[in-house]
Amino acid sequence: MSRADRSINSETEGLGYSEDAGERAWLLQSPSVDSVQLPNQSDDRRGGTTSLGAVFIVVNAALGAGLLNFPAAFNMAGGVTAGVALQMCMMVFIISGLVILAYCSQVSNETTYQEVIRAVCGKVLGVICELAIAVYTFGTCIAFLIIIGDQLDKLLTAVFGAMDQEVHWYTDRKFTISLTSLLIILPLSIPKEIGFQKYASTLSVIGTWYVTIIIIVKYFWPDKDVSPGLIPVRPASWTDVFNAMPTICFGFQCHVSSVPVFNSMKKPEIRPWWAVVTASIIICLFVYTGTGVCGFLSFGSTVSQDVLMSYPSNDVPVAIARAFIIICVVTSYPILHFCGRAVLEGLWLRFKGEEVETDVAKERRRRILQTIIWFCLTLILALFIPDIGRVISLIGGLAACFIFVFPGLCLIQAKLSEHDVRSASWHGMVAFGVVMVTIGAFIFGQTTTNAIYKDIINHPGSQ
Repeated sequence: MSRADRSINSETEGLGYSEDAGERAWLLQSPSVDSVQLPNQSDDRRGGTTSLGAVFIVVNAALGAGLLNFPAAFNMAGGVTAGVALQMCMMVFIISGLVILAYCSQVSNETTYQEVIRAVCGKVLGVICELAIAVYTFGTCIAFLIIIGDQLDKLLTAVFGAMDQEVHWYTDRKFTISLTSLLIILPLSIPKEIGFQKYASTLSVIGTWYVTIIIIVKYFWPDKDVSPGLIPVRPASWTDVFNAMPTICFGFQCHVSSVPVFNSMKKPEIRPWWAVVTASIIICLFVYTGTGVCGFLSFGSTVSQDVLMSYPSNDVPVAIARAFIIICVVTSYPILHFCGRAVLEGLWLRFKGEEVETDVAKERRRRILQTIIWFCLTLILALFIPDIGRVISLIGGLAACFIFVFPGLCLIQAKLSEHDVRSASWHGMVAFGVVMVTIGAFIFGQTTTNAIYKDIINHPGSQ
């Protein structure tokens, strides 16, 4: 019996897993806490995911609200050339990481990201990985609430600003975030099951693509009252290029979700999976590049951290894009919370040495308490953090760990455990794993340190 069959996060009844919930988690670049591959499906792949379906799932796992920050990332990197070049350089490692995780999933016979890390790299790194997933989902939930406040602010300005110029208490950003969160997000986050949101994934996909199309269209046919600021053509210093790394890592991070996607395929083999992830990442590259380039060139150095905030409030097509984004993040928050809560629940039960909770009343009390604490903390932080750029700059370093560090460590450990003759290809694989870990550690250290210095230490008076 593999660890996946007896792990805390694999107890589907105890954690209220459903295929819909797992599928939805993939579409939101959130960690999937379970695999679609149930025990009774191991020999029957007739209902598995096709390669084309896997491409669709991986694309939607990567694409998300993070695209709103790409134009600002291009500005921080020093222009279009630097931004695109940085993405192209990272593509090799992003795709390689996805393939390595699939390989290690086969070797370890595990079906979730965290269990692959635990099986291949040991219990300590497994716990670190689960904690990283919890922090990553927590930070993403904060970013979602900030996005809600930003977009509602513009939408309400368009509605009430047309009638009078007075600022009302009910249009205040903190009030709108709190009201929306309390009335919609909190009730959606409490249930044990999240399968009822299965239809929201389609709407999220439509919203994401609509935003990209609008940004591209607005670049070619700009509004008369919109003029770009200074458009840098090169970074001021070579270190400026690294400022875009958190956004790129955050945007392309679908690695945590990739393991269950791989195991859900009709033919979970490395060769077709390589084609799937290559096609998926290329599609994402076009979407993010189109959004980043057109959004950046539309506003230049004056582009906001959330690019939609740079457009006029009374622009109807952009207002529709804002509404789509609000719907996307409102339905995304409960799923990210579900994933983070499940990981924390697994860590708690392992720490206590207990099996999955069978006492329904006790489980319900703990789940409600966990949800309320999570919700209150994310809400409080979202009310006092001014823009999504600051959150992404912090959690983008964690995304780099999921893309580079953990897959690199898995590759090294998997190769070291082999007893075959250590050929040139073996040494090449180990060296590549070392390079991945080194790059990932550098990105994590550099971006996290830079974020703490710029956003916390150097801006004590931020509103």
